[in-house]
Amino acid sequence: MHRRHLLAAAPLSLLAATAAAHPNPAPIGAEAERVIEEVKSFREWLAKAVTSKDFPALRVAYADSFTHTHGSGKLDNKDARIVSAMAGEPMIENAPASELSFRVFPGPTVVVTGKSPILNVKEQKTYDFRWLAVYVIGDKGLQLAVSQATRLPMN
Repeated sequence: MHRRHLLAAAPLSLLAATAAAHPNPAPIGAEAERVIEEVKSFREWLAKAVTSKDFPALRVAYADSFTHTHGSGKLDNKDARIVSAMAGEPMIENAPASELSFRVFPGPTVVVTGKSPILNVKEQKTYDFRWLAVYVIGDKGLQLAVSQATRLPMN
């Protein structure tokens, strides 16, 4: 009976350990708005860095473990993404964006979704993409941690 009691209590202790591992709640109210404004400014700065092919800025902007999943399913790491930027390839980072949504989580971590027209260079045709980008505060300040783009069907 004693053993059964300990097993029943295990999930609660796991929940307590998880809560202790993540003591910072998500910012709310004015604090969340401040974080969103920081991310908006960072996105503008990153767009300029991509457009101007500012290699040192791009090295700082992307987290070391950054990944981008293309609409085709191709996966880029930080170095591949910077190579794409330096080559002037069309990217969600500096494309015009609409339907932006910002969600703030603990960390703070900010998930941004949007929609952008992206040129397919091979076809010389522009397609709309729905995308997601995750921004985190790392050792180097705000950084882009992961992004993903999905091509929308033509209407």
